[in-house]
Amino acid sequence: MPERRTVALVTLGCARNEVDSEELAGRLEADGWELVEDASDADVAVVNTCGFVDAAKKDSVDALLEANDLKDHGRTQAVVAVGCMAERYGKELAEALPEADGVLGFDDYTDISSRLNTILSGGNIEAHAPRDRRKLLPITPAERQAAAAGTALPGHAQAPEDLPEGLAPESGPRAPLRRRMGTSPVASVKLASGCDRRCSFCAIPSFRGSFISRRPSDVLGETRWLAEQGVKEIMLVSENNTSYGKDLGDIRLLETLLPELAAVDGIERVRVSYLQPAEMRPGLIDVLTSTENVAPYFDLSFQHSAPNVLRAMRRFGDTDRFLELLDTIRAKAPTAGVRSNFIVGFPGETEADVDELERFLTGARLDAIGVFGYSDEDGTEAATYDNKLDEDVVAQRLARISQLAEELTHQRADERVGETLRVLVESVDDEDGAVGRGAHQAPETDGQVVFTSSQGLTVGRMVEAKVVGTEGVDLVVECLEEAGR
Repeated sequence: MPERRTVALVTLGCARNEVDSEELAGRLEADGWELVEDASDADVAVVNTCGFVDAAKKDSVDALLEANDLKDHGRTQAVVAVGCMAERYGKELAEALPEADGVLGFDDYTDISSRLNTILSGGNIEAHAPRDRRKLLPITPAERQAAAAGTALPGHAQAPEDLPEGLAPESGPRAPLRRRMGTSPVASVKLASGCDRRCSFCAIPSFRGSFISRRPSDVLGETRWLAEQGVKEIMLVSENNTSYGKDLGDIRLLETLLPELAAVDGIERVRVSYLQPAEMRPGLIDVLTSTENVAPYFDLSFQHSAPNVLRAMRRFGDTDRFLELLDTIRAKAPTAGVRSNFIVGFPGETEADVDELERFLTGARLDAIGVFGYSDEDGTEAATYDNKLDEDVVAQRLARISQLAEELTHQRADERVGETLRVLVESVDDEDGAVGRGAHQAPETDGQVVFTSSQGLTVGRMVEAKVVGTEGVDLVVECLEEAGR
């Protein structure tokens, strides 16, 4: 019997990429591959790249080069690039990075096993040829579901009924073709793919495609399967969750789906990410702030608050409207968590615009703030604008707003001293003690909760805890439950 081939998946970028990697892992294991954690122990290292901003692209290239170095020292025979950067640049990436033995696009995912076998056998797989994925589905959202059967949609795959033992879920054939690559009590679930918005700075729709929702039964099936794997919190991810259901004939479908997900046996928290302020609906705010086991958490994509900058970005809103939205949310859930990202130094941005952004940030009381300096992205409208700012001006504004953001988020953490939180314990060890997250904190991005004592705490347990102090944006808490409970 031939030796089983091994593969390691190295994932960079956002939670959407993590879901895609677990789908690839499911496909490969179903076809007989052995998944290993360390790339040095694998015949082939598959690097799931990020193509969003320059820093992420650099990290992806560095990861590919690091994996390539293993070919001189260990078992690794091939390095393959997949993911957003591979999809976006394809042949261009292959030419610029000959160290990669293959550059595969999303269309290769369904045949990922045969592609890797060909590469390991010394064959050549022609590098992916990029194309505008917005053109693969009909312009009209209502027509997309019927046309999606022949379109690659990473993270949307369903498992066949004849999966090997250990992969087939108890919850039936509607569960995903997915293999978990860790033991965290938290997992992301794809709600949709693509985006119909045309923000002038963003290239994502061109390589992720037009917006298309997953069917509620698929999302529910995957959530049940994850609960069977021990997951306690799911985070719904897509490029724009507020658009969910528009191609299924019901723009309010998320309001219906959330209570069903929250009622899945074993799931103790449902979190929704990637919300567009211009698409927030009163009914959605009500469900997010009043449904048991749904986190009152708002990951709102503001990007800026000065009207002139927002219009140039092809976005909507202003400082006062954004503050009114936050007031509406907090009137229903005073301790709701809110985070957002912002771009400074956008073409045409003035000092008055930066002052307006400062006014918004000061009044917004956000729990987490990401700040980025503008840079041109290939193929975007903003890259063609004439009124670009000097790099040193962008850098100065980035430093100014970043410092303000740090001060404000530390202040917001201090405001939470005395609050009682439901904390999901995510790690317990001798060195760091017990660490978890409250409802206002998403994985990786929003800080964490540190327990004063880890006695009786176990990973995956949800406990009541009181905030007694802060460490920057992190909260220090005392558990309010008995250790043996």
